[in-house]
Amino acid sequence: MRKLLFFLIGIVLLGTAACSESKETNQIEDRVESLLSRMTLEEKIGQMNQLNGRNPDEKLMSRIRNGEVGSLLNIEQPELINEIQRIALEESRLGIPLLIARDVIHGYKTIFPIPLGQAASFNPSIVGTGARVAAREATQDGIRWTFAPMMDISRDPRWGRIAESFGEDTYLTTKLSSAMIRGFQGNDLKNPSSMAACAKHFIGYGAVEGGKDYNSTYIPPRQLRNVYLPPFKAAVEEGVATIMTSFNSNDGIPPSGDPWLLTGILRDEWKFDGVVVSDWASVKEMIAHGFAENGKEAALKAVNAGLDMEMVSECYFTNIKDLINEGKVSEKTIDDAVRNILRLKLRLGLFDNPYISEEDPRVAYSKEHLDAAKMAAEESMVLLKNEDQTLPISSVVKTICVVGPLADAPHDQMGTWVFDGEKEKTITPLKALRQLYGDKVNIIYEPTLKYSRDKDRSKFSKTLAAARKSDVVIAFVGEESILSGEAHSLADLNLRGAQLELISALSEAGTPLVTVVMAGRPLTIGTEVELSKSVIYAWHPGTMGGPAIADILFGKTVPSGKLPVTFPKMVGQIPVFYNHNSTGRPARGTEVLIDDIPLEARQSSLGNTSYYLDAGFDPLFHFGYGLSYTSFEYSDLNLSNSSFHPSDTLRVSVQLSNTGDFQGTEIVQLYTADKSASVVRPVKELKGFQRVLVQPGETKDVVFHLPMSELSFWNDGDVVEAGEFSIMVGGNSQEGLFSDFSIIN
Repeated sequence: MRKLLFFLIGIVLLGTAACSESKETNQIEDRVESLLSRMTLEEKIGQMNQLNGRNPDEKLMSRIRNGEVGSLLNIEQPELINEIQRIALEESRLGIPLLIARDVIHGYKTIFPIPLGQAASFNPSIVGTGARVAAREATQDGIRWTFAPMMDISRDPRWGRIAESFGEDTYLTTKLSSAMIRGFQGNDLKNPSSMAACAKHFIGYGAVEGGKDYNSTYIPPRQLRNVYLPPFKAAVEEGVATIMTSFNSNDGIPPSGDPWLLTGILRDEWKFDGVVVSDWASVKEMIAHGFAENGKEAALKAVNAGLDMEMVSECYFTNIKDLINEGKVSEKTIDDAVRNILRLKLRLGLFDNPYISEEDPRVAYSKEHLDAAKMAAEESMVLLKNEDQTLPISSVVKTICVVGPLADAPHDQMGTWVFDGEKEKTITPLKALRQLYGDKVNIIYEPTLKYSRDKDRSKFSKTLAAARKSDVVIAFVGEESILSGEAHSLADLNLRGAQLELISALSEAGTPLVTVVMAGRPLTIGTEVELSKSVIYAWHPGTMGGPAIADILFGKTVPSGKLPVTFPKMVGQIPVFYNHNSTGRPARGTEVLIDDIPLEARQSSLGNTSYYLDAGFDPLFHFGYGLSYTSFEYSDLNLSNSSFHPSDTLRVSVQLSNTGDFQGTEIVQLYTADKSASVVRPVKELKGFQRVLVQPGETKDVVFHLPMSELSFWNDGDVVEAGEFSIMVGGNSQEGLFSDFSIIN
């Protein structure tokens, strides 16, 4: 009886919540229609116009009074934002508030690791917390819309914006980007500390030719559906408030003017009712693409495709009225776009709570936020090598030599896309080592190179002398923050300046060398890895990167990160990613390499398989790779059955043992492979992961539940095909325990 009572109470509460939500939705829609019915055409077009608010002047204020602006970006002063909102509310005809936007990508004031670094944590909670911290800090300054997460599948490290991505894998990107959306938007968009997220870039921007920013893509429909669209579909299901179109053209069509993409998929198929915004001037750039003759045609194609708001280039504002008068655009199309914009403003509570408090205590850099940023940095770092257990630094070490251009570079440590972080608040590795461990060891600091591109070798001798009288050398190398990010594509991924020469010289000093790489992308560091005893890939770790690195070096924190992207040996291997399609002649790993080809060899195909004669068979590091200070052993892989129907769920269990001396967290990864299908499928695909903390000597059962629906793919529709599958569970994409199962109809 008691259980029945609780059940009935639960049903009533659920029904009440659903009724309340439905009532609120109806109220919002009623207010949208009421506003829309009173708007002039000029005011509607104004709502579709987003302008750059940097250095606002009286001309901009006049345009706000006239209802010519719907959103502003790049304003972050609370007093100014309040004044702008006052003008919009009190001095414009209809009093429609503005939506204030800014690129808050991996932190606002408290900077978290770059998204690619966060992805190495394989921890949605870390990503979600980072977004929540950023939202709390940014909304205090009046920013209610961010242009994140970037969920482009990124398989080319030459592309600078790989730093903003979650890497090469669709499944991992989907999980992490959904967590970031939840973090930004919170439980209720009306909450003043919530901000509208923006899923970008729709679609395929990460696949630009040659890794050159703003370039073209050719992604065929199956690949688009199976690889690039799933994170966006999940974002819509998560309730993402906005979506941004991308700069590239795909198969000859820029997404900002693609009705199949913006209306066919986004609106009709996925039922998205949020705002679609262009990227910066991407509507006008359709002229440069050769897709539009002029701004008028660009506006025509974009608005009829289903793009609601144009960022900065004002093709809409200048041309839409004429296009309507000419019968080329219907006013219904404009009404639908404005509905989406007004609906978002109402969902954010801007009409009822437009102003921000200038008196509330600031939450930026609070202890809670700094602790979260430190934890994110710790979990993002990947131990790539640890020969002779050089790390963690033992108690017998008395003197450490800290060298390199990134040891004390607070600006560069924050990484790309940081507009509001302050280097004065950044704690560098050098500063952290001195603060946290300076009473335990003697720290000698020799920067040697002033910045990552510095070629001056004049201080090498002094540095080597310091290295020889030290017990451990820690070299902080990598790239400055400006060398990755938008418009910073590279054809050469080697360390810049004299950094390799520095590592080479230090390796001959006779002192164990630990190399810490701080960068925004995978770099071709094979030689540096070979010359070092230990290597940590720290990415650009943000405000608290220094304390995180220091604690990892001394073993207070055990590294647990895994690579979210494949590291090439050399640029010529790109694109190289773990989940490539199966091929008719896969390499076996025993074929002849270039140095083994005899002189005047008879012309032949030398083994008839798919590989590079000079690069061999493998990348430098595989997707999912990462070491720990302890060691893990997998055993007893078990499946709940050997055959399943498409509606079934497979239970997978494996035993994970900590066989080392340290408490450690292992990221257990589950991969599947479809052995035979109606179209060629990837050699393997990530389908699950768990972070598992294990004590020394402890064994834990790790259980996955894999619905067979997760094995669906697009082939003129989503399908789960009958057939044979393999499954692998292990610590990276190449090593693990295998089993087989089948799907039957």
